[in-house]
Amino acid sequence: MNVAIPIFDGITALDAIGPYEVLSRLPRTRVHFVAAEPGLKRTETGMLALHADATLSALAHPDVVVFPGGFGTRALMTDEQVLAWVRTAHERSQWTTSVCTGALVLAAAGVLDGLEATTHWLLLDKLGELGATPVTRRVVEQGKIITAAGVSSGIDMALTLAARIAGEDIARAIQLGIEYDPQPPFDGGSVAKASPEIIELARGRS
Repeated sequence: MNVAIPIFDGITALDAIGPYEVLSRLPRTRVHFVAAEPGLKRTETGMLALHADATLSALAHPDVVVFPGGFGTRALMTDEQVLAWVRTAHERSQWTTSVCTGALVLAAAGVLDGLEATTHWLLLDKLGELGATPVTRRVVEQGKIITAAGVSSGIDMALTLAARIAGEDIARAIQLGIEYDPQPPFDGGSVAKASPEIIELARGRS
């Protein structure tokens, strides 16, 4: 099984790396970082780079698409080469997924029209403007499409996907293998739990 994770300048590293760490542990699976042009792509902080080892055209029909987010998705939402690849890949994929603002690229390509989907909490309204029905769940499944909310939720999405592909026992074993047992020091990782002051602080830093 081939998994394609498009990467680009301005990507959020964990959006790609979280799902990579999960899905690369599936049996008989290869995970590819793909881009319009191969080579290094700088993350949105500029302090880290990921390497695209294949072009979009070389992997036009992956079994699984995982579209990550980041500030760089703003440009991709009007990039016809990328949007055409999303449409073509989605037509034949077994699963089409996104993390964070990667959902905005799927929506811009028309993949999420009329479907429930999620993205980073700051951009749920934008997701609605692009034709999806935004919801605040951490992971949203709609047929073969799975969208995840912000950044860290990509790991939850990937484990959900792993269970759909290989069964719950394999997914549980992967979860244990990466020791994914979140116990954050603060119970405020969602808008529903955070105080108004912290929400405004986070908004100003985004």
